[in-house]
Amino acid sequence: MVEVQWVYVHDQTGTHRDEYFYTTDMGLTPPQVIEAYAARWNIETTFAEMRSYLGLETTRGWCSRTVLRAEPCLFGLYSVVASLYEQLPAQAQAEAGVEWEGKVSVTFSDAITAVRRWLWTNWAFEKDGHDTPFTKLPEPLRRTLLYALAPAA
Repeated sequence: MVEVQWVYVHDQTGTHRDEYFYTTDMGLTPPQVIEAYAARWNIETTFAEMRSYLGLETTRGWCSRTVLRAEPCLFGLYSVVASLYEQLPAQAQAEAGVEWEGKVSVTFSDAITAVRRWLWTNWAFEKDGHDTPFTKLPEPLRRTLLYALAPAA
């Protein structure tokens, strides 16, 4: 038999649903149990974004070797995108954001879109030696590629 601590949270304003939290760590106070749950939000958000944008958990092979190869690479890619986004010029960061009411920070979709646009603009479209396919594209088509396809790529 294992002891379980149960914490019930009721929002008196009525704007949020009631929550129930459980822990087997009897040394935690109720506020610590709630803080531990709230601290998981960043982790949960990271996994959700990786599933949506990088295909986490969609590998065809579910054998342990396949998972042990693919998942660390995807976590590395997530880190690379975040690092590249932080190094982008402020204008490139600002151009990728999709605004909506209540949004206060950059999402991973904003970051990956900004990184794609920057790489396409400053590497694929402008790279020496790529003067046949990309320089033939008219400027309006280039902008369409950058602003319509980068978020969806």
